[in-house]
Amino acid sequence: MKTVEQQGILMVHRTRSLLVRQRTMLANALRAHLSELGCVANPGIANLAKLAEQALADKEALPSYARTALEILIRQIMTVSGEIGVLDHQLIAWHTESEVSRRLATIPGLGMITATAIAATVTDPDQFRSGRQFAAWLGLTPQQHSTGGKTRLGSISKQGDRYLRRLLVVGATAVMWHVKDKPTPIANWIRKLSEKKPFRLVSVALANKLARIAWVVLTRKEAYRPYQAVARQSIQHPNWQWQSMMSNDRANGEPTPSDSMRFSCTSS
Repeated sequence: MKTVEQQGILMVHRTRSLLVRQRTMLANALRAHLSELGCVANPGIANLAKLAEQALADKEALPSYARTALEILIRQIMTVSGEIGVLDHQLIAWHTESEVSRRLATIPGLGMITATAIAATVTDPDQFRSGRQFAAWLGLTPQQHSTGGKTRLGSISKQGDRYLRRLLVVGATAVMWHVKDKPTPIANWIRKLSEKKPFRLVSVALANKLARIAWVVLTRKEAYRPYQAVARQSIQHPNWQWQSMMSNDRANGEPTPSDSMRFSCTSS
């Protein structure tokens, strides 16, 4: 059962998500109106702000009615951005105080937003028997269509918490762009899978992997240690224990997607 504090943090998350969507709608409207007047900018809210500033600087370049409409949109974007900043400060403060959230933030692809959302949502990780069950709870496992002794895997079930699932997929996408040229086990796994599967499918598969790692961090109450850092410490400490992130899945007789990415944990 969630505490009152955790429920309050989730309210902050839902409100922030709503404001981000509203800001995106306002930014798209502003960009569309400016493009009709021949003003085009690269994607990104920062580039849009520069474009709007340049367009409004010339008082004779825009009709008076258009200028009024654009100024209203700009003020709305600034107001919503300020409110998002207030909510971000609250999340940062709670993240700093929450040991669970700080441990989750050590996982690649899980920033402050995703870490606080998981820490506030998952109150009892032991209710899941394995990381695979936790990923299935988030709707990140493929649906099975079996007939005649043949198992066919379809798209993900999309059941469970849609907000957490979206955050994990976005984080996985960021990891794919960040490590695509690095010689790490997770980067090799991503490149190998990308040779056979489309980009979005690989990002969802990586989100599944990140969810399983998050479950291990939650259940063991230990911080995630990157592969390379553990490798260096294992040379210095012969008794260093290597553990697969899917060891619990094997104990339960469940298949694992890949054992190529291994990690060890240390008490935080």
